[in-house]
Amino acid sequence: MSEQQWNAVDAYFTDLLIAEDEALKAAVADSDAAGMPQIAVAPNQGKLLHLLALTQGATRILEIGTLGGYSTIWLGRALPAGGRLVSLEYSPEHADVARANLARAGLDENVEVRVGPALDSLAALESEAAAPFDFSFIDADKANNPHYVEWALKLSRPGSLIVVDNVVRDGSVLDATSEDPAVVGTRRMFELVSTHPRLTATAVQTVGARGYDGLLLARVTG
Repeated sequence: MSEQQWNAVDAYFTDLLIAEDEALKAAVADSDAAGMPQIAVAPNQGKLLHLLALTQGATRILEIGTLGGYSTIWLGRALPAGGRLVSLEYSPEHADVARANLARAGLDENVEVRVGPALDSLAALESEAAAPFDFSFIDADKANNPHYVEWALKLSRPGSLIVVDNVVRDGSVLDATSEDPAVVGTRRMFELVSTHPRLTATAVQTVGARGYDGLLLARVTG
């Protein structure tokens, strides 16, 4: 199957199953206008995150990697009244765009975007001793994937779900000799998850508008 067919199938699914409203469309447009890389989740993947968070019954969500807030909107809309989402973004410029997009979507009171290196923000969250997160979505710099998973685990509870994006990387995850930091970080993340006594996990490959990639899903067991 060609990449053109992948994209056509994604478009078919999106047209039938995913209702992208003006807030979501505007989030994409504003992100593009700000010169952000076009690496946000596809609409069907955003809906998948939304359904996973709903199924999880998540009242507190952690997102590592905000970009323009497209996935943040999908996740924020899964929250019940009084729910909370904390999204971590390195770039102040990206965070400004995301905050505007979240406000347009009516989520600015439920979603907080924190700016700075994610590892620093995660340490700050731990120091605040807030309630654990029910759902974590990791989609930031891939070299730090093992550290992000470790932090998500620290900030979770038994039964929490951790989702990591972009784990296949066009198949380069198979290359044990790769010196690409994103591949090295992703492989180390898989090694960590595979042996961790508090995690049970699987990974799925995906093809579509975002190319050949995949997701890891891990449940905190204790």
